[in-house]
Amino acid sequence: MTTTKTRGKRVITPFQLLVSYYFIAIATSFLLLRIPAVYQEGKEVSLVDSLFTAVSAVSVTGLTVFDINATFTPFGIVVLLVILQLGAIGIMSLGTFLWIITGKKIGMRERQLIMIDHNQYSISGVVQLLKEIVKILFMIEAVGALILSIHFHQYFETWGKAIEHGVFASISATTNGGFDITGESLKPFHGDYFVQFITMILIMLGAIGFPVLIEIKNFLLRKDQAFRFSLFTKITTSTYGILMVVGTVVILLIESFQSFRGMPWHEKLFTAMFHSVSARSGGLTTYDVSSFSEATDIFLSFLMFIGSSPSSVGGGIRTTTFALAILFLYNFANGRTEIQLFGREIYLIDIFRSYVVIILAFFMVMIATMILLITEPYATTTQIIFEITSAFGTSGMSLGITSDLSTEGKFVVMALMFIGRVGLISFLYTLGGKADKPPYRYPKERVIIG
Repeated sequence: MTTTKTRGKRVITPFQLLVSYYFIAIATSFLLLRIPAVYQEGKEVSLVDSLFTAVSAVSVTGLTVFDINATFTPFGIVVLLVILQLGAIGIMSLGTFLWIITGKKIGMRERQLIMIDHNQYSISGVVQLLKEIVKILFMIEAVGALILSIHFHQYFETWGKAIEHGVFASISATTNGGFDITGESLKPFHGDYFVQFITMILIMLGAIGFPVLIEIKNFLLRKDQAFRFSLFTKITTSTYGILMVVGTVVILLIESFQSFRGMPWHEKLFTAMFHSVSARSGGLTTYDVSSFSEATDIFLSFLMFIGSSPSSVGGGIRTTTFALAILFLYNFANGRTEIQLFGREIYLIDIFRSYVVIILAFFMVMIATMILLITEPYATTTQIIFEITSAFGTSGMSLGITSDLSTEGKFVVMALMFIGRVGLISFLYTLGGKADKPPYRYPKERVIIG
């Protein structure tokens, strides 16, 4: 691990410390998943598969190498839900929440880590932000669990079973975990538009970003008319909505002549819309995605690469990164180097950061794809790209090759899930250590581009 020297001492940067905490969380989750009571009698899970499941749960991805319903006991399912909550709320958020409950004072170091974990630019108000995140997340999950449990009673003989599926489905959707205990994701509810609608709402609430949810709550509870949404919220919600609509339309246009042929219009619409929403980070499916055409699979890979919003439960390059990159391209083509949007001008450093994230993500996905093309010769290029982008975007969708991955392939996918969860900026700063300003600067000179 890269460190810096301060007054003769080796100091770990906040970014490195945060990543270390995520490693500890994965190690703890791995140990929990090695408890014999987690698995059904006669089921044996290898060390690598336990580690893969732990990484997938902490990163709230949902990729699995075995059937959760056929492998886990009720105790194991509870353990999995606890790990999902840990990954969704964030390592520092959960730790700080426990400190608050026990009355421990939150120091500057802890506030810095919360700030980094939730992509904030200021230490001010991070503890209050944490409290709001925990309250909002638990409230959404509780309401979702209540609605789905009542509705699921028509599918299950007992209320206990309906509640079990309702609670798991709500937490899995809200955390964008993508795990399921049906053995078939949400395919049994392909014709149930109510379940699909509620699940889409839960996925979007988890992926839109906690700061957005907090601002919406403050707007609804405002005491005066002077409330103003932040630029972040406006860009995030606009981009998320546009991508959802565009995704639905593209899937409809492609698959109406492919796997959707013969379906009623409403079935086509809900299938396309659900997978447009879920591909971004949710990972749940109501239809066999391996039945989609290669064009749709590549498009879904693109959506998974973008992922969810910053300071949410999802991964990927994030919506704001994609939006700033597109806006800068548009402005640059029109002879402008600044971005003005919603009556505000965006900092140039944020544009630099967006392109750094995109370039780094592209190279990571490309290198991972090349490795898996070597280690997984049975899989097609489309299947591997789909698997790689699903891991990086912490989506969890798969074209069915996850359980067949080699040990080397599993470690590549685990690395992508981990980086997708902690964020590329945090990961990059972890490698780089603490930034030191140079003592002098050289004269500037232009370079021919293009």
